[in-house]
Amino acid sequence: MDILSITGIVVSLCAILLGTVMDGGEVSSLINFPALIIVLGGTLGATLLQFPAEIFIKSIKMLAWIFMPNKLDLKAQITKIMKWSILARKEGLLGLENEMPREKDAFSKKGLQLLVDGNEPEVIRDTMELELNSRESSDLLAARLFEAMGGYAPTIGILGAVMGLIHVMQNLTNPELLGQGIATAFVATIYGVGSANLIFLPVANKLKTHIFIASQARELMVEGIICIAEGENPRNIELKLSGYMHENNK
Repeated sequence: MDILSITGIVVSLCAILLGTVMDGGEVSSLINFPALIIVLGGTLGATLLQFPAEIFIKSIKMLAWIFMPNKLDLKAQITKIMKWSILARKEGLLGLENEMPREKDAFSKKGLQLLVDGNEPEVIRDTMELELNSRESSDLLAARLFEAMGGYAPTIGILGAVMGLIHVMQNLTNPELLGQGIATAFVATIYGVGSANLIFLPVANKLKTHIFIASQARELMVEGIICIAEGENPRNIELKLSGYMHENNK
């Protein structure tokens, strides 16, 4: 569970509500369902128009990473690669065949398969990096969906504000209806700017961070597999891969 994500949401909402109350306003003044429908509905519609269905579905699934990100233990990965390296030096690359059923990660298992099949290091690198880059591009495209929503929401909020002002102008002779139109106008702007800067854009950037970390872990695996294919000393492999640990801890 990512406590910082939950804390961030709670702190931002509490800050807005507390500021409203301290300024003499009422929390109920920020609740306006017509404005909410305009902003969220318009933003969702524009996003659906921009992205294909498979990207939209993937983006929704990736939302779970905000609160429950994948745990990547780079130290455990290095230890596993060291084990494979020692086994390969003792029994040859074919000795790694028994490790494949135990490997749960599909990307790592593919690397092992390429090793066991006796492919050249450059072939292994090209094959694994192709999948790594393809997966990273797909994940980044899904994260950009929330970035796009962060761009649309403020504009849709302004659209809601204009619609509210039109409603006001149409009811200038009915003072009792003016308040609702003015409220929709200003609250729609708050919803648009607030949702973009407090939800959509932070979500997009956090997903990008998790994608980068996952790509780093896969790069570590690629380098480890290549080192084994080239027959490097296990100790040298450990020293080389330890650089990913330092980079991850910056």
